[in-house]
Amino acid sequence: MATFDKRGDLQWRDQIRRKGYPVQRKTFNSRAEVEAWAAVVESEMARGIFVSRAEAEKTILDEALDRYEREVTSCQKGAVQYASLIRIWKRTPFAARFLSSIQGSDLAKYRDEWLKSVSPKTVSHELGILSRLFHTAIKDWGMGGMVNPVSQIRKPKLPKGRDRRLLPGEMDRIISASESPVLSDIIRFALETGMRRSEIAGMTWDLVDLKKRTTTLPETKNGEKRIVLLSMEAIRILSNLPRRIDGKVWGMGPDSITHAFIRALTRARAIYEKDREEKGEKPDDSFLADLTFHDLRHEATSRFFEKGLNPMQVAAITGHKTLQMLKRYTHLKAQDLVELLK
Repeated sequence: MATFDKRGDLQWRDQIRRKGYPVQRKTFNSRAEVEAWAAVVESEMARGIFVSRAEAEKTILDEALDRYEREVTSCQKGAVQYASLIRIWKRTPFAARFLSSIQGSDLAKYRDEWLKSVSPKTVSHELGILSRLFHTAIKDWGMGGMVNPVSQIRKPKLPKGRDRRLLPGEMDRIISASESPVLSDIIRFALETGMRRSEIAGMTWDLVDLKKRTTTLPETKNGEKRIVLLSMEAIRILSNLPRRIDGKVWGMGPDSITHAFIRALTRARAIYEKDREEKGEKPDDSFLADLTFHDLRHEATSRFFEKGLNPMQVAAITGHKTLQMLKRYTHLKAQDLVELLK
């Protein structure tokens, strides 16, 4: 049963008491609003579908983000990246709003504004962490009466996966332009194994077995243990490396690998342009352009297929979990496919 109390000149409070449910209280600015709310709550209670929204109605997003980071993302791999996404949401006007007040239409407008300045992939990541926060709040924090607003909007359309393959001579020029022999070995090793940058950086000698030609990754991007099979060339590269006191194979962190690769790529391009200029030839705009270290994983995966390995065999080496993921990385050269049709 609902009872209404006038609180001062501008507010009305409603209390609903019904057997089997906790007392529900809420304050509004008019009698009409409080009566409408009471009618909805009593109807849901009568039909046995009522779920309290009290927690969601008194928790602002900023508080929820702090709790989510403390209880969830801080314990996960990629905590640094998650913390960055959380800081972005804490700087938005949504941070001061109650969770229950955030609607899909609000996020849709913000999504469209974001897309004017950042990539669809970035917006997708930002919406993704907010969606996971709402999912956790609903499932684990007792906010079952709330709807995840991110699930009510269209996700940004992502561009097609990169299909950049190494052009003849590019790898040799990048390796020659590298300041560090370690980076040169890392580049060669990446092309032999298809391992991710973070996986290579995290390698330790105690998990490398040169006799069995394997290296064990205790925790990958997917959060699972994986054993990577090593080619004879990969074994040769590892065998020629000096052993470090700290037990690490390479001694370079993920960011250091990326920065060193970019510097080598930039120098290689400058040398290439100078060589062409001295020969009176125009440089190819696509040569040594738009390359990333992650493209080496793409290149390695494609080479595995070109060697005749089937999808299951490639997945066992690279750690891809689905055929669709392999399809995204694998773009076979047309001339090589033609040879198979003979």
